[in-house]
Amino acid sequence: MKAAHLVKYGAPETAFEIKEIAKPKPESNQVLIKVEAFGINFADIMARLGLYKDAPPLPAILGYDVIGYIEQIGADVKKLKIGDRVIALTQFGGYAEYAISEDNMTNKVSEAISIGAGVALATQYCTAYFLFYEMANIQEKEKILIHAAAGGVGTALTQFALLKNCIIFGTCSSAAKIKYLRKNGVQYPINYLQEDFAKSIQGTIGEDGLDAVFDPVGGKSVKKGYKLLAPGGRLLSFGVSSINKAKSIFGKLKVLAQFGIYHPLQFLSSSKGIIGVNMLKVAKERPEKVSKVMREVIQLTEKKVLQPHVGAEYTIDELAEAHRFLESRKSTGKIVVKW
Repeated sequence: MKAAHLVKYGAPETAFEIKEIAKPKPESNQVLIKVEAFGINFADIMARLGLYKDAPPLPAILGYDVIGYIEQIGADVKKLKIGDRVIALTQFGGYAEYAISEDNMTNKVSEAISIGAGVALATQYCTAYFLFYEMANIQEKEKILIHAAAGGVGTALTQFALLKNCIIFGTCSSAAKIKYLRKNGVQYPINYLQEDFAKSIQGTIGEDGLDAVFDPVGGKSVKKGYKLLAPGGRLLSFGVSSINKAKSIFGKLKVLAQFGIYHPLQFLSSSKGIIGVNMLKVAKERPEKVSKVMREVIQLTEKKVLQPHVGAEYTIDELAEAHRFLESRKSTGKIVVKW
């Protein structure tokens, strides 16, 4: 089978090589999936740059989410069968014609769900659901801020927030994305390159404060977002995309320092807090939680409650271009690569 190997860190044009390797064999509780398509996630960008510590050593096959058909099952797999169309979290290994997934990280999807939408559900919508319902426990009509609201997770968070009639602030980086945010339901879109998001929000809500902030950006946005929280507010930190802009080790250390320094007494006295979420860690240590979330988002999508947005689809020969597009921050929704 063919697989895209990350052979060195750096530019996508030179980082990947397509190689022929043996088809993997599933263990007793695993399935082998013939991959229709896989998704590109920002963690892939970080791994390609050598900034993702959980990535396997080089040469590595990246990829966290796939959609396809089960070709082989392990002896202990009971709820899935050969021929089932599924989405799966692969925890690496997804950039391949065939991928292995644990049976509890694999769920059936109908043919009515498109290739792109299915891949978006596996990572972006599972992440958003876990953040929104399991960790933040968002209530009706709460005021929330979603950073990178035009991205895959941001799009999903917005759709969940609309189901709760929330007041939604969302940040993005262009006029085109402002239009996208409005179309997706964000009532207060903010171009953070043109205005300070904290001042813009304060100008709208005054001293009331926010109930929740969803932040995949990291750095100084976390410190500013924490200050915007009302008592009872929570900030969900689930990424450090801002570190990608730093060109030197000193720049990267500066980004990490900009998160700020916090103490439990600070959270206690102000009655607000920060929650860190690493979905790869959750999937490894608490797979039953992620499996439940995946079933929920599939059902909501099949009922047309959720509408995943696919920003672009590429072929495997365009893998470098797909990476470039996501890294450019011009993309919206989910980026998908087909075999």
